[in-house]
Amino acid sequence: MDLGIAGRKAIVGGASAGLGKACALSLARAGVELTIVARTQANIEAAAAEIRSATGVRVTPVAVDINSDEGRAEILTACPEPDIVVNNSGGPPTGNFRDWDRKAWADALNGSMLGAVFMIKDVVDGMIARKFGRIVNITSHSVKAPIPILGLSNSARLGLTGFVAGVAREVAKHNVTINNLLPGEFDTERHRSNTRAMAKLQNKTYEEARAARMSQIAAGRFGTPEEFGEICAFICGLPAAYITGQNLLIDGGKYPGTF
Repeated sequence: MDLGIAGRKAIVGGASAGLGKACALSLARAGVELTIVARTQANIEAAAAEIRSATGVRVTPVAVDINSDEGRAEILTACPEPDIVVNNSGGPPTGNFRDWDRKAWADALNGSMLGAVFMIKDVVDGMIARKFGRIVNITSHSVKAPIPILGLSNSARLGLTGFVAGVAREVAKHNVTINNLLPGEFDTERHRSNTRAMAKLQNKTYEEARAARMSQIAAGRFGTPEEFGEICAFICGLPAAYITGQNLLIDGGKYPGTF
C-alpha cells in the first residue's frame, strides 16, 4: 500500500532500539526523511546508519533527552517543520508505590506525559498552518489494563491519554491527527527487563515469568517490533486520515474486554 507520505519529514523519539527504531524504519521504507532521537550518541548513530543502509533515506541522528526543553529545542533545530512526530521514550521504573517519593512521580510525569505534551505544543500550530500533521504517541496497554508494578507508568500515560482526547478533536479539521498506540507484549529489551523484575517479585525464574506472560496472550506469542512499526507508519499515512483521537491496542488479543 502506498501511504502517500514519501518526502515528508518525521521526528521519532526513542529510536535507537525497540519499538521506536521499528517505527523509524517503517516510516523510512515509506519514503519519509527522519530525525531520530535517543540519549546515547553511539546508539542513535548506529541506528541511523542501519536505517540509511536499509532504505536510502536521509536520517539525522540527535542525541538528547527528548523530554527536556533543551533537548526538544535541539531536535526542532534539526527538523524545524516536521510533518510527523512519534512521541516515544523509555518508561519509568517498576516497583511499589509505597517506595516512590515526589521526585519519582515528577520524573515519571515528565518522561511519560509532559515531554509529549510539550512536543505537541511546539509542533501542532505549524502542522495546522501547513494543513498536514500526524502525531503518534506510543503509550502502553496498561492504559486499559493497569499493571501493578508499573504504577508510575500507568498514571503518567493515562494523563497523556486524557490530554490527547481533547486536543485531537480541536485540530482534526486542519488535517492534523493525533493518536495513541498501546503496545502489549512486544519482544523488546524493555519487555525483557520488566519480565526480570516480575520474576524477582514472584520468586520465579526468568523463563517461568516469560512463559506465564506469553500464556495470557490469545495469539500465543509476543509481538515483533517490525509488526508495530508497520502499524505506526500506516497511522501516519494518507489512508488513515480519518482516524484521530484513538487508542489503538496492539496486544495479540490479551485484553479480554469488548471495548
